[in-house]
Amino acid sequence: MKIVSIAASFIPSNTANSIQVVKACHALAQLGHDLTLIAPGETRTEWEKLQTHYGLKTAFKILWIRENLFFRRYDFAIKAIQQAAKLNPDLIYTWVLQAGVLALWRGIPTILELHDRITGRLGPWLFRRFWASKTRKRLLTNSKALQRLLIERFDLDTTENEIITAPNGVELERYDHLPAPEKAREILGLQKGFTAGYTGHFYAGRGMSLMVEMAKALPEINFLWVGGEQREVIAWQEEAAKAGLSNLKLTGFVDNAVLAQYQAASDVLLMPYGTSIAGSGGGDSAQVASPMKMFEYMAAGRAILSSDLPVIHEVLDDETAYFCPPEDLQAWIAALVSLKENPVKCQMLGKSAKAMVKNYTWKARAEKALDGFKGKAA
Repeated sequence: MKIVSIAASFIPSNTANSIQVVKACHALAQLGHDLTLIAPGETRTEWEKLQTHYGLKTAFKILWIRENLFFRRYDFAIKAIQQAAKLNPDLIYTWVLQAGVLALWRGIPTILELHDRITGRLGPWLFRRFWASKTRKRLLTNSKALQRLLIERFDLDTTENEIITAPNGVELERYDHLPAPEKAREILGLQKGFTAGYTGHFYAGRGMSLMVEMAKALPEINFLWVGGEQREVIAWQEEAAKAGLSNLKLTGFVDNAVLAQYQAASDVLLMPYGTSIAGSGGGDSAQVASPMKMFEYMAAGRAILSSDLPVIHEVLDDETAYFCPPEDLQAWIAALVSLKENPVKCQMLGKSAKAMVKNYTWKARAEKALDGFKGKAA
């Protein structure tokens, strides 16, 4: 099909939603669809830079449209749909509710992907307009928890294919033939010894303070943080220096193309989410999250130590991860020590997670999103 994707994420950027959008579009292109992504921006970025930044193989088209932020995406949505209509697409695939509604009003079949609840003054009204449309449509959520919340809040009467769940994914080929942790640390010039790693953003609710306290309590364990905005990295480096922590290293942001190497350098990978999790767009995703890092961790084949949140159990279980109560420092310290002292358990958890993640590739996700959904040409 000829698919036009519309996203409000700035491309390129380091935000999680930007990476998720590009990975989802990349998977659609890998399936052979003629895909064009429309995103806000004024400057075109060369494909080679995007390829390295996001770890891409299959090229697809990107159009940047100037956005007036004063109008809170409405200006962008109108311009994006006008541009999309000129391309005569079979399908609009969007993360922008306003664009989804406008596409349906134009009679273009639409898939709307949501990662959080509907908010704002006009959000609920727009969502009801989307759902009431007679044009072919589908709602895609990244967790079953979000699907249930939307059905309950809006009293949705759904058929099997109108609203489906597709968690985020991973590109398995990037995780083939990873070195053992010791070798990966040697290649990257990292400290020797047992390492607990974290990759991703440093937003509120990601457990950064808890990991600092763990590093203080466990000087025999190295802590590796990969990611974060530069100002946050500097602030936490200063915090670590004040505390005299020689076992905490922050690398800053690394290109997605090399991220797997850093994840491979850890013996245990950490997901210390709090009971409230902030995202790049604000809000609280603790009830409905589908963290991309979870699938990357699984593909890396390392033991995962995770906060015991119900939504995480949609993917992971006791055979694929070790769970701790959120924000319980002593429980996290004990769990990490236990894993360090039990390398066989570490290996078993990593092996089980790696076997399960085969069901969660970006391409499989894209296939599920489109399964049974016919575009305009059908």
